[in-house]
Amino acid sequence: MPSSGGQAVAKKSKTAFVCNECGADYSKWTGQCSACGAWNSLSEVRLGTEHRDSRAANFTDAQSGYAGAAGAGKVQKLSEIDLTELPRTPTGASELDRVLGGGLVPGSVVLIGGHPGAGKSTILLQTLCQLSQQMPALYITGEESLQQVAMRAKRLGLPADQLQMLSETDVERICHVAKDVQPRVMVVDSIQVMHMSDVQSAPGSVAQVRESAAYLTRYAKQTGTALLLVGHVTKDGSLAGPKVLEHIIDCSILLEGTHDSRFRTLRAHKNRFGAVNELGVFAMTEQGLKEVSNPSAIFLQRAEEVAAGSVVTSVWEGTRPLLVELQALVDDSSLGNPRRVAVGLDQNRLNMLLAVLHRHGGVLVGDQDVFINVVGGVKVMETSADLTLLLAVVSSFRNRVLPRDLMVFGEVGLAGEIRPVPHGQERLREAAKHGFRKAIVPAANRLKSDIEGMEIIAVKTLAEALSAIEMG
Repeated sequence: MPSSGGQAVAKKSKTAFVCNECGADYSKWTGQCSACGAWNSLSEVRLGTEHRDSRAANFTDAQSGYAGAAGAGKVQKLSEIDLTELPRTPTGASELDRVLGGGLVPGSVVLIGGHPGAGKSTILLQTLCQLSQQMPALYITGEESLQQVAMRAKRLGLPADQLQMLSETDVERICHVAKDVQPRVMVVDSIQVMHMSDVQSAPGSVAQVRESAAYLTRYAKQTGTALLLVGHVTKDGSLAGPKVLEHIIDCSILLEGTHDSRFRTLRAHKNRFGAVNELGVFAMTEQGLKEVSNPSAIFLQRAEEVAAGSVVTSVWEGTRPLLVELQALVDDSSLGNPRRVAVGLDQNRLNMLLAVLHRHGGVLVGDQDVFINVVGGVKVMETSADLTLLLAVVSSFRNRVLPRDLMVFGEVGLAGEIRPVPHGQERLREAAKHGFRKAIVPAANRLKSDIEGMEIIAVKTLAEALSAIEMG
């Protein structure tokens, strides 16, 4: 009897209920996940823990954690830790290196996501073909055949004589082959199709993605291999899979871009070895993704005659300024509740700024439809575009064209004050480099020495900014 009871407990321990939204696991099913609050998101998975432990015994003890072998299990004082910086490996693309923080770090795990057709496989294939000329590189494909990858490489004109390829979806088999090949850089395309034989669920499930990513991450940390994982995204653009996946990896970047645009933006959302929110810009061509070294010039391809509601602003992306054009369209509304549409900006902030415009600027657009668009598909994440947005709205509402060589930036407070923004000097110099001769900026961002050929108008309130363009 005791032996049969022990067997029953062992069987029960192999079953868990995992949340499909956040990856939290429970011993029994419940209607709502207490971790993320999602309803009916738990699914039953079987975990072959005994088999997995015996298989994991083939690896060294240093691989038991995500942090790697250095100093594992040894207590050290903070002052005694070696601060020697790990050497970075340049990828050959300066825009990709910018987003990564200077290049690939040995033992780092990078997750690159994006919508289907964004160019994830293309940019990684280009990168590995170039790196394979200098070091051992391994490309694992689970979604395409080797012939399909070879055809793409030939179409793009990439050097294919040194890159090693493997078509496999079994994670244990991949790590076994990698131990023989010993690559310094390895790509797994994609993590959603990888599986482990001891996890009794379908590839792409929460349990499979979590266990596969953890297994590959431990291998990368132990061997010092730079690992790049391809990940799918959900409808809202976030990375698919359990949230714990983003905690395991070192760097999470997203490749964004619409199908009707030839430009792609690469943005870092997490980076343990560099700055977050760094932006890299690429152009999709017949020869693959080509880096754009001067993105401001790309996003400022304006028409010969600028229409009302068009204003240029300078946003700070990572470590550099970027000039983008904001367009506003204000029109009579036929609805009882006028529409507020913002593309590339936060719509809630748009509603707030329109209230400030009415209260402190004396311009009422409550009965008007207001549409805002950031040209080029760029997403403005900071508040420096507040003043630019309001001036564009007033320009469209009054049907008055603003000067073509005008650049505006500044944060607008609820009291109508214009607050300073970081890196004002760099923003102004970037605008002057592209031929702008007039700028409206917060008074606190005014330079001590003027820029030659540029008139800088410093304002403290929204009313002063409207008066500066003669629309108050």
